[in-house]
Amino acid sequence: MLTEKTILVTGGTGSLGKVLVRRLLKNELGVPRKIIIFSRDEAKQHEMRMSYMNKQAATDEIIFRNFQRVLDFRIGDVRDFHSVAEALRGVDVVFNAAALKQVPTCEYFPYQAVMTNIGGPENIVRAIQELNLPVETVVGVSTDKACKPVNVMGMTKSLQERIFIQANMRCPETRFICVRYGNVLASRGSVIPLFHDQIRNGGPVTITTSDMTRFLLSLDQAVDTIFAAYKGAKRGETYIPRVPSARVTDIAAALIGDSPVKMVVTGIRPGEKLHEILISEEECHRAVDREKYYAILPMLPELLEDQEFTPALKNEYSSADNVMSPEEVVKMLHQYQLMLNDNPQEDGELLR
Repeated sequence: MLTEKTILVTGGTGSLGKVLVRRLLKNELGVPRKIIIFSRDEAKQHEMRMSYMNKQAATDEIIFRNFQRVLDFRIGDVRDFHSVAEALRGVDVVFNAAALKQVPTCEYFPYQAVMTNIGGPENIVRAIQELNLPVETVVGVSTDKACKPVNVMGMTKSLQERIFIQANMRCPETRFICVRYGNVLASRGSVIPLFHDQIRNGGPVTITTSDMTRFLLSLDQAVDTIFAAYKGAKRGETYIPRVPSARVTDIAAALIGDSPVKMVVTGIRPGEKLHEILISEEECHRAVDREKYYAILPMLPELLEDQEFTPALKNEYSSADNVMSPEEVVKMLHQYQLMLNDNPQEDGELLR
């Protein structure tokens, strides 16, 4: 499906971007012609380039060979229309993973979040539209916080979704689709690195409220969702993975283990939800089954094309549903730690 395609990954040096690129280099969706890593951090690009150059294991041979052949690092910023337009020339597929994603940062610097999370997607769409670029597919990466948003990060990512979905009308030759998922285990910006820092410093581990729940999935599951959407989503659809959720107290307890570290409840911070939502009560009537995923059909009637469908849900899809037991949380974290051990170049640490 991606054989001989030129792929642009914005935010390609982030936690998700690095795993996405590694999976693309394994030729999971075909053998690409070129993969462009587009980001504004030259240090992260250098670090990523060196991590591939230093690969020696036989199991990395395909990735190493493809890295030499197809990977192209480019400095640029999704906020800047001209650098986005230049990066898009000759591109067939775009994965937009560039984002400001830390909730407190976005609250203190809301317009910075607007410029990256809203202005960036608009620049991609505008460049395709105004320059008549023959881009086949754009995949926008979103978050559960975009559903019924209560914080700046979620609000801006929600608008990213709407910009990309409506772009199917502005650029009818390009398919614009989205993915939306919950907290990615051990990625930058997640709660797990914070808990680890607190544990290393002797505690306490701070919990905002004992009832809080969050969806959990691995970086590879996030990439699975992106690949599933690329393969199966129709114009304007948003793919949602069916993933388990956990109480934040159970996550903290699993990370603390036998350490003499206490948990302290500090109260919900501004912009936080008790439970996250992946599909709202309004969207559930437009959600359909797609094997391991739900697909939210577009709200705009011009994109629905009067297709008939059977809703897959009767209520919103919340992290308060299907909460894992403490034992299941420990098992999940152990399994993911084994994956991290097999891929030491990736971000993340779980169990100590």
